[in-house]
Amino acid sequence: MLVAKDTLNELRERFKLNIYEVKIWTTLLSRGIAAASELADISGVPRSRCYDVLESLEKKGFIIMKIGKPIKYIAVQPDAVVDRVKNRLQEEADEQIRIVESLGETDLFRELELLHKTGVKKVDVENVTDSVAGRNNVNRFIKDMLLRANKSVTILTNADGLKHKLKVLRKAKDHLAKKKINVRLYTNINNANVDMPNVEVLSTGYDSRFVNVDNDEIFFVMAGKDPEFDAGVWIKSPYFVSALNNLFEKGNG
Repeated sequence: MLVAKDTLNELRERFKLNIYEVKIWTTLLSRGIAAASELADISGVPRSRCYDVLESLEKKGFIIMKIGKPIKYIAVQPDAVVDRVKNRLQEEADEQIRIVESLGETDLFRELELLHKTGVKKVDVENVTDSVAGRNNVNRFIKDMLLRANKSVTILTNADGLKHKLKVLRKAKDHLAKKKINVRLYTNINNANVDMPNVEVLSTGYDSRFVNVDNDEIFFVMAGKDPEFDAGVWIKSPYFVSALNNLFEKGNG
């Protein structure tokens, strides 16, 4: 059975395979069991490459070799393949995280910090602004802000924004817990159920959305009817943010 080109390309992307691996695997799925020569003829993969591809697929857990004369190959059922790919990707991700986390103790990281400090001297850090568009980008930006927090986090949100803020908070909860940062979450939803440690839920009459980190930087969120039209404005100005937060706290008292 021939597989459409679009399907092959999607399988390549989702399972992290090359085009020869995808062609051999899908051919074997349709045959159940086959020899290398048969797979090469049906899939169009050159015979000179077929054995290398089969060996690669076997190592990745997509197929099983059946010893005999000739040697034949059996396709592993797709749900088992999905589990194996998930485990492999998780292992790779864990390893990459370990490598990145270990960078903090290296001379390379200290050199990067030195470069940044040198560059910061040329920037007016009392007034830095930026804008972000699109809900995914907005949530990613807020997560990065939370991961920079050292002292405090104040969040103001409404019914539309609460579920998104909680999702971002869960992603940053390990950092916030490690730093022992208590999050003050203001919302105009009565009896909001927020089952998260170190998150204090407070009532407010404001129907606005912002995230304030360390009274140093603030991000105002403006929601659109379509997620692609969500937007936000970020301001880094300790004096401005601190003054604004004091006004908000007094107005909410």
